[in-house]
Amino acid sequence: MGWIGKLLNGGDDKNKPAPLTAAAAPEETRQPASITEIDAMYYRWLAAAGSAQAPEQTEQQILDELVRLAREPIAGAALVPRIPAIIPQLMRTLQDENMSAAKLSAQLAQDVLLVAEVYREANRPCYQSRYNASPSINNMEGAIMLLGQNGMRMLLARVAFRPIVSMQSGGLTVRTAPLIWRQSEKCALAASLVAPTMHANAFDAYLAGLMANVGLVVAFRLIDQMHAPDVFPQSDAFIAQVFAHARILSVRIAELWEFPQSVTRAIGLAGVDANADADPQAQALALGERLSKLRMLADSGRFPADDPFVTAGLGKSELQVFDKLADDDE
Repeated sequence: MGWIGKLLNGGDDKNKPAPLTAAAAPEETRQPASITEIDAMYYRWLAAAGSAQAPEQTEQQILDELVRLAREPIAGAALVPRIPAIIPQLMRTLQDENMSAAKLSAQLAQDVLLVAEVYREANRPCYQSRYNASPSINNMEGAIMLLGQNGMRMLLARVAFRPIVSMQSGGLTVRTAPLIWRQSEKCALAASLVAPTMHANAFDAYLAGLMANVGLVVAFRLIDQMHAPDVFPQSDAFIAQVFAHARILSVRIAELWEFPQSVTRAIGLAGVDANADADPQAQALALGERLSKLRMLADSGRFPADDPFVTAGLGKSELQVFDKLADDDE
């Protein structure tokens, strides 16, 4: 996987989850929700946690296994599929500023699924309206020109990562994997949109958004395998530790795959509430994670999109990105 690094460089409050409705405090005085609060709500929604609480011993066994995988990232990486073989060749072509649409089209033709993805992307309403394109793009070179170099890079990154969260090993994983992937896509988009204002690299922010949840997918596979049917691990302390250890595992796997240091560093630092001194890439990723998780919760009907829990601390531009993440707008 050495190609990927070469090509892409360029107040705890006992972890209490936030309520699902607006807080009693006036919106203008409400403090932004902490990462711990958002993660706890997001976890319980993902898992549809409604059964009895699992014993502390079960929770600790799951956490111990996550720690072991973080110490042995090769074992953790073995739990996720390899990136499709054609992707490195395509990414090399896309690194060339003078790339030929004809050459890229010929390479894409080797994978029928990639061809379908490119056509689907080029025919999305956002591209049609943005460039006043014809109602339907059915020529590969035309689709490539419409998407542009950066659009193609992001499309291939999504396609490369999609198998990582499509694993199916049990009922919990089957239900959560598609949701985690959807949030990953939203996170990547949000992080890339806010990156320029933070003087961060937009594509690195996009990659970090896609990569940040790899450890969480592994965590849910472990939970699937290790919890009893009639109980579920969902204590506040457990949830906080799951996200912390899953993030470390994401970093370790990203390092193993030789991602740029800016990407791995961003994933590691984004787990702490961003402040003025934070790494720009980490700030972009942290905001992308916040916006995407809140968007998923709002779209699922957990609370209104204009609830103070969502809007507190967000400026006009950030709320615009939040609106762009809505399902109906994709």
